[in-house]
Amino acid sequence: MDGTERLDKARERIIETIAQNIHLYGLTPSAGRQYGMMFFHNEPLTLDEMTEELGMSKTSMSTSVKALSDLKLVERAWKRGVRKDLYQAKDDWYQSFIDLFSIKWRRSVSLHVVAVRKSLAELEDLVTDPGLSEDLEKEVLGDIEKLKYARDYYEWLDRLVDAFEDHDIFKLVPVKKDSDD
Repeated sequence: MDGTERLDKARERIIETIAQNIHLYGLTPSAGRQYGMMFFHNEPLTLDEMTEELGMSKTSMSTSVKALSDLKLVERAWKRGVRKDLYQAKDDWYQSFIDLFSIKWRRSVSLHVVAVRKSLAELEDLVTDPGLSEDLEKEVLGDIEKLKYARDYYEWLDRLVDAFEDHDIFKLVPVKKDSDD
């Protein structure tokens, strides 16, 4: 096996691993292959070039590149004399993870916080009802405690998302700079 074949084999292993794990970003394996292929290209690519290299339809390439772009994993690029849209993989995987993590968790936290606040207010109002039976009051008080726990959790999760967005997470978990080993 010559050097080029060995290089291709090493790259293909990484591309397939990305394809297998891209579901964590809510994407299909074909989008993972597209991203992996773009990752190893040093120059931006057109949809036609991606189609030719991966043997997939241009429509599929376009759909995947849009999804990858929405998640900030790829970006449009410009090259003098090229009229077609060019795309390249973004270099900052840390920021890509932060963006994805933040978008997904902010939405989730927001939905949960609204539901918890509303239910907590209703239960706190219910517990003051003079006609409430003793057994039901115990259940309501138990649920109030559970919802206060949930509220505290979502407030903590919101601060965690802040730590990612503000890059304070890197103070707790520093990025390893030495890539020689």
